[in-house]
Amino acid sequence: MAKTILVVDDAQTIRHLTRFALSKGGFNVVEAEDGVQGLKMLEKSSVDLIISDLNMPNMNGLDMCRSIKSNERFKHIPIFMLTTESSQEVALQGKEIGIMAWIVKPFVPEKLLAAVQRVVGG
Repeated sequence: MAKTILVVDDAQTIRHLTRFALSKGGFNVVEAEDGVQGLKMLEKSSVDLIISDLNMPNMNGLDMCRSIKSNERFKHIPIFMLTTESSQEVALQGKEIGIMAWIVKPFVPEKLLAAVQRVVGG
């Protein structure tokens, strides 16, 4: 059965590009526009990995990840941050929360797919 990846990004073009890259690897992709929607999607879908933007309206990626990592049901799910934010300080905050990978946009779709496959198989 195909693994499911939750992509959380307020930019529709990034969600579509990510979906396209992951679909090539046989992954199912569910999407959310911000952290609030991302948390709602977790309640509805069985998710194997989360790829999230950092800067989004309503709830940013770090706040969403803190919420996920503090929840017993979801804290095991690996999280990748896919963002334009390249600050080492912010990336360190992400690592402390439990974010597995920090990928800076623009990204290479094949490299993203390979990283996802390394973590969840495929």
